[in-house]
Amino acid sequence: MAKPVPAKAPSLAPPTHTSKGPGNLAPSITSGADMAPRTPLETLLLDRLDDEKAQDIVFIDLAGQSSVADGLIIASGRSQRHVGAMADHLLRTLKDQGYGRARVEGLPGCDWVLIDVGDVIVHLFRPEVRGFYNIEKIWSVDSGHRGVSAH
Repeated sequence: MAKPVPAKAPSLAPPTHTSKGPGNLAPSITSGADMAPRTPLETLLLDRLDDEKAQDIVFIDLAGQSSVADGLIIASGRSQRHVGAMADHLLRTLKDQGYGRARVEGLPGCDWVLIDVGDVIVHLFRPEVRGFYNIEKIWSVDSGHRGVSAH
């Protein structure tokens, strides 16, 4: 009797995606072990999400690319309750660490919670909602409407 062949394990080092933005600068999208936060705030947020068992954490470095923020953090929770708990714990941690009160949207429903900390914006999703909006794709090379120029 033949032994079953185990399924291939996912790569632990996901690829880094880049996209041409204004001025031909490319924001960096990293996840997993490749994430290299630059500031104590980014480190605090990413570490806290890891402690909270957030899934598929992605950091997008927007430094010099956007006047809105220097970085985006995108993560998923297993359920509305998990997303809400992660958001609540992030807000408490930010307050305890002296980052003041962050602006928050989406807490009542907890399908998509946005936390604006100033230099960093955190998006917490339920997996189905994250897949629907797919905001990582906005920053990826594969976006079909970007980079088209008239010749």
